[in-house]
Amino acid sequence: MLECMEQDESVLIMGEDIGRYQGTFKVTRNIFAKYGDKQSRYNLRILDTPITEAGFSGIATGAAMAGLRPIVEFMTMSFSILALDQIINHTAKIHYMSNGVVKCPIVFRGPGGAAKQLSAQHSHSMEGWYAHVPGLKVVAPATPQDAYAMMKTAVADDNPVVFYENPGLYSIKGSIVQDVNVRGEFGKAQILREGKDLSLIGYSRMTHVNLAAAELLEKDGISVEVVDVRSLLPLDTETIYASVRKTNRAVVVYEDWRSGGFGAEIAARIGEDCFDHLDAPVGRVGGLNVPMPYARNLELQCIPDENDVVAAVRKLR
Repeated sequence: MLECMEQDESVLIMGEDIGRYQGTFKVTRNIFAKYGDKQSRYNLRILDTPITEAGFSGIATGAAMAGLRPIVEFMTMSFSILALDQIINHTAKIHYMSNGVVKCPIVFRGPGGAAKQLSAQHSHSMEGWYAHVPGLKVVAPATPQDAYAMMKTAVADDNPVVFYENPGLYSIKGSIVQDVNVRGEFGKAQILREGKDLSLIGYSRMTHVNLAAAELLEKDGISVEVVDVRSLLPLDTETIYASVRKTNRAVVVYEDWRSGGFGAEIAARIGEDCFDHLDAPVGRVGGLNVPMPYARNLELQCIPDENDVVAAVRKLR
């Protein structure tokens, strides 16, 4: 985000406690130190907002329509529910309803999914909700390199982008190719591990769960291919289908509630378009359909882990 701000003066950031406090998860660390003291009436680059998600989402939408490129942080994506009217009824539709005259380059980002004992109101996986809406783009990177490159793509995009960050990934470390010209491709999945017996398909933190499950399954002689979806809207079905047609079995893993989550959409498409290549029904591993408990032992039972994935794979063997 700092790179984007340095390269383009139209980029600004707004959200709750992102300035002096540097963000709840410290994603905006040091940005206020660089741009906060440069604020004037006409140069507002990082804005601490009131607790009014609908309000600052609407302000950001207006700013984007006027030619700026706002990045909006929700303290948790669960709070973006309060801004659904702005995001769905206005941000996502203004380009279409203006017959292409008005663009709306805006990034809505923040932590989504379970963290650690944040309980029912702070643990929603919202990515599937947004991937349901035409006019938005929705991405959910799993690695530091993709987070870096796809954020740059999101900021440069003339369409509104929902950038989903699972809080369980904030501690993940990895090398990146840092380059002003690097961009992450939307609508393109990637194969992180080659395999021949079954395809494990997921995104965001569940990609790491799938990789851990693949290691366990390898000890039993089961070769698993791991597909990192990373872009939900647009969705790269070509890469997903190619993997399934190679292995003839598939399990889709997602942290969201199992019922109606985005993984169900992926599973449905595989079932429709790869039916003749499947040697078993498409498996699904999702979160339990209950409000997220506060107690840590109960919370862990609600979130898919590698043992759940291994059990689902063995069921299809």
